[in-house]
Amino acid sequence: MIPINKIRNERDRVEAGLHKKNFKEIHLINELLKIDDNRKTTQRQLDDILSRSNNFSKSIPQLIKEGKTSEAEAAKKESASLKAETQNLSDELKDIERKILDIHTQIPNVPHENVPAGKTPEDNVEVRNGGTIPNLPEKAFPHWELTKKYDIIDFDLGSKITGAGFPVYKGKGAKLQRALIQYFLDKAIDAGYLEIMPPLMVNGESAYATGQLPDKEGQMYQNQDGFYMIPTSEVPVTNIYRDQVISESELPIKMTAYSQCFRREAGSYGKDVRGLNRLHQFDKVEIVQLVKPENSYATLDQMVKHIENLLIELELPYRVLSLCGGDMSFASAHTFDLEVYSAAQKRWLEVSSASNFEDFQANRLKARYKNAEGKIELCHTLNGSALALPRIVAALLENNQTESGIRIPSVLIPYTGFEMI
Repeated sequence: MIPINKIRNERDRVEAGLHKKNFKEIHLINELLKIDDNRKTTQRQLDDILSRSNNFSKSIPQLIKEGKTSEAEAAKKESASLKAETQNLSDELKDIERKILDIHTQIPNVPHENVPAGKTPEDNVEVRNGGTIPNLPEKAFPHWELTKKYDIIDFDLGSKITGAGFPVYKGKGAKLQRALIQYFLDKAIDAGYLEIMPPLMVNGESAYATGQLPDKEGQMYQNQDGFYMIPTSEVPVTNIYRDQVISESELPIKMTAYSQCFRREAGSYGKDVRGLNRLHQFDKVEIVQLVKPENSYATLDQMVKHIENLLIELELPYRVLSLCGGDMSFASAHTFDLEVYSAAQKRWLEVSSASNFEDFQANRLKARYKNAEGKIELCHTLNGSALALPRIVAALLENNQTESGIRIPSVLIPYTGFEMI
């Protein structure tokens, strides 16, 4: 959530940013500030009554000791009356805070000033690109045919066991998955990230803290105990620092995690969701950082370059996009998407998003640090996919197909143990 004091002190900037994000409920800003004013007034009244009640409570024993019985009785009655008033005001304050939270959670993060304007993916801006798009034969196969031809991924078997969007990886297909996961983890660890192996389920508090709730509730699987299957390891990893105050010397905190990820809404039909293009269950390596506010945009650039280098080493043609305001997530202040070109499908596939949430996530998390002056401040949080496997595998299979098989990029051969499928 945007800190209320920031909304109050930078209202023009906040409202202009929300317009860029195509947020239609700007009136909620005014409602939020009015209710917050009411909260402050109610809190002052409560504090005043508590102070008076405390004074009466302290005076009663002394009045009794001095034999001032009637005055002591009057003080008792006044104290009882104040306690009743205290309870009423406490209940009123809780109700006000519930209303504030309800409105506050509906307001998305404010995009950074460098975020391009626009409403749809067509308005995203290409920052740079790299690699060479391969010239495949006219009869080049898309990955869902290649996986069947070489018997490395079985979509029909996954549908039989579970349902659509749950593929079964076999033989060299399974080994390619493990090779990519290990390669991505090794690169992250070499870059100074601490490896974490998190739970695959989180409670509602964790999902709320990172912004999945209430915004993305329909996209997550939930079990009968109320736990949510994680849509990304960002959720449990970032929550490690929920409700914590850390020292400035600990920053930046860099963490990486491999996990299986689960997404209910995986699309419907057509080439956009066929094969590995969109799944209900998939593998991903995530990188997460908590940093000082003044360092967060330099950190975002570093994270994007880390992901970009993975694509270069995998010999995949790629492009980096700066997402426009209307295409960004609810919680993000600035997002770069990285896409690879699928030569057989003749289309770009998103394989990573790297985002700076500024203090929006940290405000929900209560992830704070104590600066050199001893002041408590909110961290800035960032994360990125480094990388999500399904579309990487799709592009690797399609772009590297030859008459004699599928060539494995040289950087992966030490991990796979084979050069061809």
